[in-house]
Amino acid sequence: QVQLVESGGGLVLPGGSLRLSCAASGRTLRGYTMGWFRQAPGKEREFVSGITWSAGYTQYADSVKGRFTISRDNAKNTLYLQMDSLKPEDTAVYYCAATTRIVPVTSESEYDYWGQGTQVTVSS
Repeated sequence: QVQLVESGGGLVLPGGSLRLSCAASGRTLRGYTMGWFRQAPGKEREFVSGITWSAGYTQYADSVKGRFTISRDNAKNTLYLQMDSLKPEDTAVYYCAATTRIVPVTSESEYDYWGQGTQVTVSS
């Protein structure tokens, strides 16, 4: 069993930056592909970014490409999401998730473990 805990959310001005973290416990994330999803009020949860175990392959939603960077530190069992040039439309609860799929997948049904989420609010 894998437990995932996100942190790093908060209130930020448009154009600002935040770095989200997702710490895993219970068992190693070895072999797991990781993903970030988000859910805005009144909207369905959507894929944001994903990264393979080796970090050799990353994937981004078009809406965040060039602004967000996903990374992982396998020695620390931790996933990160660096978010720059934030926009009000990035406001959402952000979730990390783990899947045994070899490459990132955008469908949330493919992910086995989920964190509880962290709120990101971009507002002036």
